[in-house]
Formats: sequence, C-alpha cells, structure tokens
Amino acid sequence: MALEVIGAGFGRTGTLSIKAALERLGYSKCHHMVEVLTSGDQINQWHQIAVGTSPDWDAVFQGFRASVDFPSSAYWRELAAHYPDAKVILTTRSFESWYKSASDTIYAVSAAMPAWMKLVPRGKKIDRLIGDNVWLRLFHGKFEDKEYTREIFEQHEADVKGAFPPERLLVFEPRQGWEPLCAFLGKDVPDEAFPHVNDTADFHKNIALLKRMQLVPYIVGGIAVLAAALAFYAFH
Repeated sequence: MALEVIGAGFGRTGTLSIKAALERLGYSKCHHMVEVLTSGDQINQWHQIAVGTSPDWDAVFQGFRASVDFPSSAYWRELAAHYPDAKVILTTRSFESWYKSASDTIYAVSAAMPAWMKLVPRGKKIDRLIGDNVWLRLFHGKFEDKEYTREIFEQHEADVKGAFPPERLLVFEPRQGWEPLCAFLGKDVPDEAFPHVNDTADFHKNIALLKRMQLVPYIVGGIAVLAAALAFYAFH
C-alpha cells in the first residue's frame, strides 16, 4: 500500500484534526505521532531512522494510506519523491499561535521526560527518535530560540509551497472545514461537522505525570534506605 496523502505541516498545526478528517474520508489508517508512540515496531523503525539507517518507507508506512504530523512531516521531501502520485497537504497556522502551542505541549513533554526513563531501552528509543527526527533535524536544537524557530517555520512553509504545482499541494487550516479538503482530494463533503480535535488538556496531564515521575528515583531510593534501616534494627 502506497501513501496517497502526505502531510507536510509541523506538529500542532491541526494535525490530529486532519488525521481524523482523512480517516473519515477513507484514508485509513493515517500515520501520526500517536501511531508511533503506541507501536513497538514504529518506535524501532523511527529510532533506526534517527540514528542514520536508510529508511524503508514502504515498511514504515505499511498499512497506512496517509501521513501527517511529526515525525513523518520532517521527511516530506523524501516521501513526496518516494510516492510521486501522493498529494501533499501543508497544514498551517500563524507562527505566534503555533509556537505557543508547540512550546506548551510537544516540546514541554520532551523536556519533562525524566532522565531515568531515558535509560530504559524503550524510553531511550523514544527520546532519540523524537529528539533527532524533530528537534535536531528541523530546529537544530534551538527550538527555545523563538526568532530562530520563526525563521525555520517560515522557510519550511516557503519550501513546501515552492516544491509542488497547485494540483498536488493544498495549503490548509482546519478552520476552513471540509470544502477545500474534499475539493482537493476529489471526495464528497460528509454530512457532519469537520472534526476539531483539541488534545491540549491531555498534553498538560501527561506533562504533570512526567514531572511527578521525575521523583521516582528519589522515592525508590528513600524506600530502599528505609528498608535497609528497618532490617538493620530488626537484626541488631
């Protein structure tokens, strides 16, 4: 199965909404970071890409008809070349709103990941696949430099817009609804509201959980010390 739709927009440009919309239009399944983080095979594949292994895109996207969001959108050029018949969608929003959203959610999650989790094989792979495929590949480790990231964001959009003819590229904001998306893909407009998925609250819950998990080594260490002390007094 070859990809029929390639999302070139950065994460936090409405990618979860466009995923839901594409799947409603029949492009099932649609690849997204949520698919990566819930699959051991996907984690392994994207980790291998992160460390420099030449990708087998057909294996990575086996069972998928579309892709959006990070990490795949960081490879939009490669995917567009590998799947020359696929249409490209650049989801977008204003830089200011995007930067705040990305800072408060996906970047904050990466920053909150406890150091001890990065020592666990699965956690180490997740940290590497996100860090290398997104924060280093796209933003060169300088995401916190807002003006530098603005230049990256604007150049990215200019590059995508300049790479494809109009019949292959749709520049899209989810607030535009079904009509432009369906016209571009040649699909009938569904008789239902366009999906607007807001997962910010879930991100904030995950960030709070990760911050609490940073205390685990200290708690475990404290319990171990307490147990040792009790054992000492029990036998002396």
